[in-house]
Amino acid sequence: MIDVTTIDREYLDQLSVEQLRDLARQLTEQSQRASREIQWRDAKIDKLTFELAQLKRVQFGVKSERLNAEQRALFDEAVAADIAALEEQLEQLTRKPADADDGEKKKPKRAPLPPELPRVDRHHEPNNTNCSCGCQMKRIGEEVSEKLDYTPGVFTVERHIRGKWACGDCRTLVQAPVPAAVIDKGIPTAGLLAHVLVAKHADHLPLYRQEAIFARAGLAIPRSTLGAWIGQCGVRLQPVVDALKEHLLRCQVLHADETPVAMLDPGSGKTHRAYLWAYAAAQSEQLKAVVYDFTRTRAGENARVFLGHSGPDQPQRRPWTGSLVCDDYSGYCALFELGVTEAGCMAHARRKFIQLYESNKSSVAEAAVDLIAKLYEVERELHGKDLEEVLQQRRSRSAPLAKTLHEWLIAHRAKVPNGSATARAIDYSLNRWSALTRYLHDPRLPIDNNHDERQIRPWATGRKNWLFAGTLAAGQRAAAITSLIQSAKLNGHDPYAYLKDVLERLPTQRASAVDELMPHVWQRRAS
Repeated sequence: MIDVTTIDREYLDQLSVEQLRDLARQLTEQSQRASREIQWRDAKIDKLTFELAQLKRVQFGVKSERLNAEQRALFDEAVAADIAALEEQLEQLTRKPADADDGEKKKPKRAPLPPELPRVDRHHEPNNTNCSCGCQMKRIGEEVSEKLDYTPGVFTVERHIRGKWACGDCRTLVQAPVPAAVIDKGIPTAGLLAHVLVAKHADHLPLYRQEAIFARAGLAIPRSTLGAWIGQCGVRLQPVVDALKEHLLRCQVLHADETPVAMLDPGSGKTHRAYLWAYAAAQSEQLKAVVYDFTRTRAGENARVFLGHSGPDQPQRRPWTGSLVCDDYSGYCALFELGVTEAGCMAHARRKFIQLYESNKSSVAEAAVDLIAKLYEVERELHGKDLEEVLQQRRSRSAPLAKTLHEWLIAHRAKVPNGSATARAIDYSLNRWSALTRYLHDPRLPIDNNHDERQIRPWATGRKNWLFAGTLAAGQRAAAITSLIQSAKLNGHDPYAYLKDVLERLPTQRASAVDELMPHVWQRRAS
């Protein structure tokens, strides 16, 4: 990129006509690129400013009084986090280089941490206390800042002590820099933030419950403050989630499933049905990861946008065209016309017959379940085998079983009347037979979608505790944070230890090195 400030008249006089044209073209392209970036930033600022104003209006508006006490508590948590997240994004977009020098002007006024809490001192001294003039500096004082840390049941205060060193001859002053933190000038340590995130998104504890737990430990942190911390962490963790999604979309086999999640409409005090989508790497892939997506509706467009086949933000990324393991939801059908290969779920087919047997003890359903069980018996024996052996065994053992099942389904379909429960159960398998048996010819494919259904289970558990998502942004933030937590679990990590380390590294982590924070490559640093 050309630095316009270095171009002077003498330099221009030395250029040929062709070089001048080339220079003009480069300057025009640079100007256009800068103009587009400014327009994008201004549009983003306008959008975020509008959303922030809307949230504040809803938060303090009369309509929010229609909520009952429990709804209001959960809604306030979500809005506090949303407001903090929007303010963090606006600050990043409008931040100027000079902002780094006016920390004292922006330093928030807050009550000191309770003196009865135990203190742990962390000393920070310059690496070199020899002055450039050759003199040895003397320690003339220190600055102390306090951060709040938490281990279950116990609060502690980290005192960060930064010594001041001065040269008596040339009056040079040296001091260690302020330790970088994921929430600039905030009081929580990465450990406390990780605890709040894991408690809310892995242990399903709403913030009003965490507030009560913290009060028993000696310091009642308002849920609005906890919500603000979660909102800011969500913004800072988003690049890690985006990078994880890029890794996921490099896999050739993915699972997909969706589940309804209630989302609050504060204007009416009621909820409507939003959806949580789970996209997980198949167990045959080296990557162990799941990425969640939270959307307003169940429209198939959401899956196409996630996989890069639609949407305004996808021109740079090649659409994903691997094998997708899913159920028979029609929303996925458009993907199969765009190059994605459909792989069915035998567990769904079996479930139809199980439901039929449980309702009327159908002998036809019982026979179908027995035949499908033989396919699963082969899969259990192949667990952990290499792909070549899996393919060979499926061809020699599973393919004949599948043929027998298919012939049996066709024969019994002719014996039952249209519209009956038995007919519907058989039709489900026959209509999807190619997708259901595709795993027989590709050893990377699983027999069913159960792996992805297990990744949705934490949300089903959470719904019983937090009842609903307060806002769309809250649902999307929860999906992002839970993606990291669940992926950490899949890789055998303690999600608290993982998030704590990531939050400690984030402030100084280079954008080009974000892959080091991926759950599947993360390594716990030595203490």
